[in-house]
Amino acid sequence: MASHSVAQAEIELPPAMLELPTSVADWSIVFPVVIALMAGALLAMVRHSRGSQVGFSILAVVAIIAIEIDLFFRVLETGPVAMTMGNWLPPFGISFVADVMSVGFALAAAVVTLVVLVYFQAEIVPRESRHGFYPLVMLLLAGVTGAFMTGDLFNLYVWFEVMLISSFGLLIIGGKKIQLDGAIKYGFLNFLATTFFLVGLGYLYGLIGTLNMADIALIAPAAEPAAMTAIAAIFFLAFAMKAAAFPVNAWLPASYHTPDAAVSALFAGLLTKVGAYVLLRILIALLPEQREVFDPLITAIAILTLISAPLGAIAQTNLRRALGFFVIGGIGAILAGIAAPSILGVAGATFYVFHAMLTMSAFYLVAGLVERVTQATDTRQMGGVYASNSLISIMFLILVFAAAGLPPFLGFWPKLLLTEAALQDADWWLAAAILINSILTTIAGTRLWAHIFWRSGREGKKSELSNDRLRELKPPEKTFALGASAALVLVIIVLGLRPNLIFDSSTAAASGLLQTKNYIEAVGIEFPTQANPTTGVPQ
Repeated sequence: MASHSVAQAEIELPPAMLELPTSVADWSIVFPVVIALMAGALLAMVRHSRGSQVGFSILAVVAIIAIEIDLFFRVLETGPVAMTMGNWLPPFGISFVADVMSVGFALAAAVVTLVVLVYFQAEIVPRESRHGFYPLVMLLLAGVTGAFMTGDLFNLYVWFEVMLISSFGLLIIGGKKIQLDGAIKYGFLNFLATTFFLVGLGYLYGLIGTLNMADIALIAPAAEPAAMTAIAAIFFLAFAMKAAAFPVNAWLPASYHTPDAAVSALFAGLLTKVGAYVLLRILIALLPEQREVFDPLITAIAILTLISAPLGAIAQTNLRRALGFFVIGGIGAILAGIAAPSILGVAGATFYVFHAMLTMSAFYLVAGLVERVTQATDTRQMGGVYASNSLISIMFLILVFAAAGLPPFLGFWPKLLLTEAALQDADWWLAAAILINSILTTIAGTRLWAHIFWRSGREGKKSELSNDRLRELKPPEKTFALGASAALVLVIIVLGLRPNLIFDSSTAAASGLLQTKNYIEAVGIEFPTQANPTTGVPQ
C-alpha cells in the first residue's frame, strides 16, 4: 500500500531541469547537424559508388535546406527557440539555439554547399580522391552548422575541431605539392587560433563557472572587469585569426588557391564567416562592456584590413590568390560593424556576412571556370576570353561589382548600412576606409577582368594574336560547373535588386544581438525582473 502511494506521488524534478518536454518542432534545431553527420558516415560506407555519393549528398543537403527554411521563418516570426540536451538547464546542459542570425547563416552555408556539390561533378580529380570529398563536405557542413547553432562555447570549440579536421582533409585532396604547402600554413595558424580559443575558455570557466552563452550574458557584467577584458581580448585574437583579419591573415591567400576551385569556393563561403559570426556573437551579445575597452583597436584593425586587402589583390597575378584578398577585405567590413555597434552597424555586418558567403563562393567557382578555359592560373597567361566565353565574362564582372559594393548589386546594401553607422558614430576614418575599400576593390577587380577577358592575348604576345591556349567547355562542364555558377550568380543578382528580406532579417538579427532578453529566456534561464531591458544585464 505504501509503495502504491509512493508510485502515485508526484515526481519532483530537480530545479536544474526543464519542466516542459521538448517538442518535435524544437528538435528541428538539431536535425540539420544530425542529418549532415549521418550523411557523412553513410557516404564513407558507399565511397566506391560515385552515383550513390552524389545522390545521397545532394539529397541530404536539400533536406537540410528545407528544414532551415522552415526554421528561419519560424524564428523570424516568433523569436529565438532552443533545445537543451537532456533537459538540463545551463550550465549543466548543452543548448542549441536558433535565432535569425544563426539560422540565416546556416541556411546560406547549406545553399553554398549544394551549389558546390553540383559544380564538383565537372571536376577532374583522381578516382581515389573523389571518395573522400563527399564525406568531408558533409562533415564540414555539420561543423559549420553546429558552430552557428550551438549555445555553448565549449560545444563551439568541438565544432571548430570538426571544421578544422574536415577542411584540412579537403585541402589536401589530390596530394599536389602546392596543396601540402598550403595545408601546412593553413593548419598551423588555425591550430594556433584554436589553442588561443581553448585558453580563453579555460580562463572564462575558471572565472564565472559556465560556458553557456545565455548564462555568460547574465553573469559576465558582474565578474572581475580586468579579467573579463583579458578573456575578451584572447577571444578576439583567436577569432580574428580564424576570420583572417589584418595582420593575422597570411594563411588565407597562401592556402585558398591550392585545392580545386570547388573546395576553394566552399572555404571562401563558410570558414572565415564562422569566425566573423563568433566575433559578432561574443563581442556584441556576450561581452559588450569588455568590447568597449578595446573598441579603438577593433576600429584600427578594421581600417587596416579594409585598405590593405584590395591593395594585396592589386599586387597579385595568381587569380585565386587575388580573390583571397577580396575575402579578407570583407572581414574588414564586418569588423567595421563591430566597431560601430549600433543597430545599423550590426545589421550591416550581419548583412555583409550573408552577402560574402554567396558572392565569394560564386567568385571562386567562376574563377575555376576561367582556369578551365585558359588552362592557366596566372593572369599574365590569360587573355582573350571574352570573345569565346561572354557569359563567364559577364558573371565575373557582376561579382566584381558585388564584391566592391557598387549599386545595385548585393554588396552595396551592407556597405551603405556600415557607412551610415560609421557616420552616425562620427567615425570619419572608418567611413572613409569603407569607401576606399570599394574604390580599391573595383580597381583590383576590373584590372583582373581586363587582363583575363578584354586583353586580346597572353602577356608577351602580339596584340593581334588571340590566346592560343583557350579551350571550349565540355558538356559536363557546361551542365554542372557553368550551370551551378550561373544559378548562384542569378541568386545574387535577384537578392541585390530585392534586398528587403535580407535587410529585415539582418535588422532582426542585430536587434537580437543588442537585446539579449529573448535569447536568454529561449534557453530556459529565468530573466531577472530587475534588469536592463536593452542589454539583459541584472541591475
